Amino acid sequence: MSKHPDAAERLDILEEHVAHQARMIDDLSEQLSNQWSTIDALRRRQKQLIDRLLAIEEQSHDAPSVTKPPHY
Repeated sequence: MSKHPDAAERLDILEEHVAHQARMIDDLSEQLSNQWSTIDALRRRQKQLIDRLLAIEEQSHDAPSVTKPPHY
């Protein structure tokens, strides 16, 4: 092969690069989609836990009295 590739070789090299980039874009797109699904599930779970915590707080009406510690 010569020092400078001819047009056909350059085209083959470019096509190979494009194929690799297309594959990479597809892989990244799939990963991004999976991550958003995970984020959405975590947000739903977080909201459920917050709602549950607020419900528990509302049920406990007995607040401890404010007193000075015994060492005062």
